[in-house]
Parts: sequence; C-alpha cells; structure tokens
Amino acid sequence: MTTARPLSPTDRSTIRRGGRRARTDRAELHAVLDAGLIGHLGVLLGGGPVVLPTGYGRRGETLYLHGSTGAASLRAASEGLPVCFTVTHLDGIVYARSAFHHSVNYRCAVVHGTARLVTDDDERLLGLETLTEHLAPGSWSATRLPDRKELAATVVLALDLTEASVKVRTGPPGDDERDLRSAPGREQVWAGVLPLRTLVGEPEPCPLLPADVPVPARVRERRVSSGV
Repeated sequence: MTTARPLSPTDRSTIRRGGRRARTDRAELHAVLDAGLIGHLGVLLGGGPVVLPTGYGRRGETLYLHGSTGAASLRAASEGLPVCFTVTHLDGIVYARSAFHHSVNYRCAVVHGTARLVTDDDERLLGLETLTEHLAPGSWSATRLPDRKELAATVVLALDLTEASVKVRTGPPGDDERDLRSAPGREQVWAGVLPLRTLVGEPEPCPLLPADVPVPARVRERRVSSGV
C-alpha cells in the first residue's frame, strides 16, 4: 500500500547522485528492510565514524535494534547522537563493454535519525519480539522468553523511519554508444548481468538435540519463504 508521505523529506536523505534510481514509494522502503536480515549502524564513536553490522526488525514505521549493554556503539547511539542505518541487497554483477561501466544491481535503504533508548518494559519486549520474528518467524512463541537477567543485559533501540531513502539499480549495463559499435576485426566483448542470490541450506540440528526431535514447521517454512 502506498502512503502519501514522501521518502525524502530532508536535505540529507534526498538522493542526488543517480537520482533516477531513487524510489519514492514508502512501500519499497519497507520491502527492502523486510527482505534483509543484517543492517549496518553508523555512529560517531571516540571522535570518528564506526559502522557495525547489526540485527534489526521493523514494526510499522519503527526499526528496532538491539545488543549488549556493553556495546559502545549502542551506548553512543542511545545518547541522542545522529545515526545512520543501511540495508543493502546485492542482486547481480553488471558486466559492461568497458571497465568504466561495470557495476552492480542492488537495492539499498538508508535511514537517518536519532535512535531512542527503549525503557518501557512492554515496548522492550515488543522490540525483542519484532527482532526475533524478523530473523526466525514463529520462534518468539515457541521458545523461552528472556528472563530479567537477560533483559538487564540487553539494550533495545528504536529508530523512526521518517527520514529515509531507497535507491535501486536493475537491468543491463549502460554502455557508451562507441562501445556498442563493433570494430572490424575486433572480438565482441560479452556484456550482461550475473545474478546473485542467497541460498538457504538444509537445517543442521544442534549436536545436543535428541535425534528424534523433528525439524519444526517454523524452520521448514522459513526455507520455503526464502525461495528454497
């Protein structure tokens, strides 16, 4: 469903370089985020930029992030400093007729904002449920929930999706006209796209699991939803 709210409401989230690849439908932002499992959180730490891989989950217009209370990056993000969160999918390697026009097909979402430290007990559980269900659907209700000690050791952050952008490249190489013309006696250079996909393998049981415990439907269905 498309919403009237634009994706680029601020100067820093407006795509200028390669603007034709920008997407303005907020549903495309949701799709890029929902299709990923790991994002990269950028913060200023100790006077310099730090970018670290981070798990996440989306509920409506909010991203939930989490980690250890000992993580300096999350502590910095919770102190009201600006952050940037990105999710990128690499869909193909683009082979061109010239080295200059080699590229990649991709989908990328970038979110700017200030992360909010979640302190309300109910929202903390909601955030952790969102993260768990994004990674492994069905697991929140099927496993033991976090106890008080585990919750005390966990930071949960909320990042609003208001200030975000999406950029997508698809299709063949954009070669120059001069490279499209075949020179007499010169071998044609192959051009096209080598698709890239993430494959989900067969479930591997924990060595401590009794042999008669079957793979649950939530794991089997995860493989199906991933296209395997």
